[in-house]
Amino acid sequence: MSVITLSIDGQPVAVPAGSSLLQAVRAAGIRLPTLCHLDGLSPVGACRLCLVQVEGVSRLLPACASEASEGLQVQTDTPELREYRRMAVELFFAEGNHECAYCVANGDCELQDVAVTVGMDHSRFPYRWPNRSVDASHPLFSLDHNRCILCTRCVRVCDEIEAAHVWDVAERGAHCRIIAGLDQPWGEVDACTHCGKCVDVCPTGALFHKADGTAEKHPDRERAQHLRRARDQHEWQHR
Repeated sequence: MSVITLSIDGQPVAVPAGSSLLQAVRAAGIRLPTLCHLDGLSPVGACRLCLVQVEGVSRLLPACASEASEGLQVQTDTPELREYRRMAVELFFAEGNHECAYCVANGDCELQDVAVTVGMDHSRFPYRWPNRSVDASHPLFSLDHNRCILCTRCVRVCDEIEAAHVWDVAERGAHCRIIAGLDQPWGEVDACTHCGKCVDVCPTGALFHKADGTAEKHPDRERAQHLRRARDQHEWQHR
């Protein structure tokens, strides 16, 4: 396996060729905030929290969706990047209805964790308080659009791991939302296998077990990575 060397915040790092910038950053012992990325799923660069500066490139690059190459000079922690990440997290809170005190994911929420990481204690943007629905038609799970941040993890895990293709993204801009089937109530989508993988990978309280009360959601976010590895290595052991 060929190896490439690049610089991360002035530190030389060697990684296998074909690695992403996020993998290189992690190899350097640096932790970048992420919300859309999850090991075991394809990268999409949707949340824009792992943006980095690369010397000679005029725009910021999402580390999860950018390939590392020989000799790159990468910066992960600059005033511009810190401000951008905080602004992105503030917008997540301002554009949704994230009432943490009443959320099933309170205390085990990646959005909360990232807010702490970027130093957000309030939003400088006006809250929109959108009028969003809750789909409780499924016998086991519910979808609360108020807490959805459009990371598309549910879409990808259902497509790439379960191969059921239940979830998709509809509309654009402020009206963009996750839909089940052909924009049907979740409980009416015959393709759903009731596996719960989408609930496990959700970073917030948007997807949850109906039995979960406030602060009772504790998802298994390593499940997708385990299943992808098992499939690639032909292990096929259930978890």
